[in-house]
Amino acid sequence: MRDPRDVALAAQLACLIEVSTPKPGNVHPQADFADTRYEDFVASALAIGDAMGQAHRMGVGKIVWAAVRDTRRRVGVNTNLGLVLLLAPLAKAAVMQGGGGLRTRLRRVLQGLTVQDARDVYRAIRLAKPGGLGTVDRWDVRETRVGVNLLTVMRAAADRDTVAREYATGFAVSFDVGLPCLQRSFDVTRDLRAATLQTYLTILATVPDSLIARKAGPRQASEVSREAARILSAGGAQTAAGRRWLARFDRQLRRRRNLLNPGTTADLTGATLFVELLRNGIRRFLGH
Repeated sequence: MRDPRDVALAAQLACLIEVSTPKPGNVHPQADFADTRYEDFVASALAIGDAMGQAHRMGVGKIVWAAVRDTRRRVGVNTNLGLVLLLAPLAKAAVMQGGGGLRTRLRRVLQGLTVQDARDVYRAIRLAKPGGLGTVDRWDVRETRVGVNLLTVMRAAADRDTVAREYATGFAVSFDVGLPCLQRSFDVTRDLRAATLQTYLTILATVPDSLIARKAGPRQASEVSREAARILSAGGAQTAAGRRWLARFDRQLRRRRNLLNPGTTADLTGATLFVELLRNGIRRFLGH
């Protein structure tokens, strides 16, 4: 069992590292959106600390609700709903007593999700008011008395939402795509931001972004993923050609009021960073 204070710090650091890395189509220190700025995301990263630090006392749904509530109080806009949904079960797994590694404990957390977790998450989603949500026939988030557990809800949404699919698959993207890339890239570059960018591009190339799919359609999301794959083939941020391509890609994604913002990919990148910080700590990245 990890010290809850260390878990809270790791969650905050994961958010800060993610948003501080210049990633195509997303907010970072050199690029804001019309309705959200880099500073909003920094404040949001700090705001979730109390909720994540209570993972040993609260269920996953309550962690999500508390983190979204605290963010809303301090920032006033939705900056981190998807990321909080990913961090909460990981934080719960980190403080869980019992044997097994982080992923083994995570599976136990996911299998133990309750109806109350679903209700708390629905309440958090309604408070956050994410864009491009739409409606569904079964277990729509506007239902105030959903009667199934959170894992059931996430499995039902897995075909249209990558965050939900992480719940349904035991966080397959974070552990099987993101984490190996982050570790391998950092071993090569010894540069955390470069490794984070490479991880972001790799996730985007592998998994079409579900936020883009909701807002612009699945065909457009797939084209964005193909472009990310082409940039990786050109060397990504490690070559001059790749960097020129990245700059063009960034401009393309920011057209039409950021319609093609790969926000879910950024969330998955943050979750990957959290997993690495929980497993190996920040000192690996600091070089001492």
